[in-house]
Amino acid sequence: MLASTIFALLAGFLVFSGIVAPFYDRRHVDAAYGAPGIDFRLADFYQLRDWQQDDSLPAFAAFLRSCEALLARDPSEAANPQEYLGDRFQNLTLAGSVGDWRRPCEEAGEINSRYYSDLSVKRGAFRVFFENNFQPVQILQYRPPLPDSPIRRKGPKIEETGLFTGYFEPIYDAARTPGKVFTTPVFRRPGDLIEVDLGVFREELSGQRIAGKLAGRQLVPYADRKAINQGALNGAAAPIAWLAADDLFFLQIQGSGRLRFKDGGEMRVGYDGQNGHAYTSIGRVMVEREIMPLEDISMPSIRGWLAGSGADKARALREENASYVFFRELGPPERDLGPPGAQGVALTPQRSLAVDRRYHALGAPVWIDIEPVDGVGPKPLRRLMVAQDTGGAIRGPVRGDVFWGTGKGAGAVAGAMKARGEMYVLVPRSVADRLPRRSER
Repeated sequence: MLASTIFALLAGFLVFSGIVAPFYDRRHVDAAYGAPGIDFRLADFYQLRDWQQDDSLPAFAAFLRSCEALLARDPSEAANPQEYLGDRFQNLTLAGSVGDWRRPCEEAGEINSRYYSDLSVKRGAFRVFFENNFQPVQILQYRPPLPDSPIRRKGPKIEETGLFTGYFEPIYDAARTPGKVFTTPVFRRPGDLIEVDLGVFREELSGQRIAGKLAGRQLVPYADRKAINQGALNGAAAPIAWLAADDLFFLQIQGSGRLRFKDGGEMRVGYDGQNGHAYTSIGRVMVEREIMPLEDISMPSIRGWLAGSGADKARALREENASYVFFRELGPPERDLGPPGAQGVALTPQRSLAVDRRYHALGAPVWIDIEPVDGVGPKPLRRLMVAQDTGGAIRGPVRGDVFWGTGKGAGAVAGAMKARGEMYVLVPRSVADRLPRRSER
């Protein structure tokens, strides 16, 4: 996942968005319509099903952590510098400025410092805080008919639901020096890697990046996975640790993880750059080459094939994904929290959400209403989350990736998650007051 923490998306069983979703999406595109864009409608809290039943405490705590990052910024800055709502909404913003968030954040800190007689009173106070300071805005997906399609005279397709997947923080056995099993280095960011935010040059490219290195006065593509495996870094990056080859590959898909050493030590590593090459799903490659049918694709099945196919075939398949991620050492884990997300704050299990930053500000509270998730229970998943991360596979206005935590249990839930649902972003009242009603557009 391109992203500050690319946390992308596979789990103990299957991380749908990282292994299968790129292929899945291609098979389900309605070719008569154009690429998806954003639409929205203003809503009220009474329209959020089970709003009163959700526990407000963990989402409020996650929001407070996001506020620390927001309040450290200049109030005049755009709250979401990567925001691009498309040509239809060139003069609108759902994120507003950092200043629009200052009052809610300051009030959140004040409310959090109060004494409460019991947890039920505290939950009620935190819930009222969100109701007083924010306006729910339902996010919709807008797709106009293509001008040369048979349905070109019909109106746009407006979709209320989108895809929600899950991700987690894995734990891998590692070594401090190379050995028989631990053959593959976890590289730090190379000193010659240059990443470019294209949105700085053209607004319509907001959220898109390229990477490369200088060759004279030109920026040229960086080495791909195959070239790096063959030694193309040539000393430009130092290894942090050593992993089994398949473990490194899947760590790079996720973008973060914990490394566990034989001496009892443990290290958390996080995303610190990518070589600029597009991510290719090796699950999709396996389906296209008839190595394995789509219905059998999962992380265990892919790992089983890699383990049993021989070193050369396994390496060749991994190298079909030219993307290569570099890492940095992170600080010691905070109790019950995950690694830092794209906003730079620790992720909260089951309450942090990865989103597409073209449409959503990091730090924004988000209400999700999605289908039941295997391993969680038979009821729909309806809860308040906070947008604190992003990822290369998280593309689209109604698209989210739920952080489930660390280890196998979280991985089992994340891997099984591929649900459709609705998304409501809570925007500050000052921002909502500037948004046009549908009748005004």
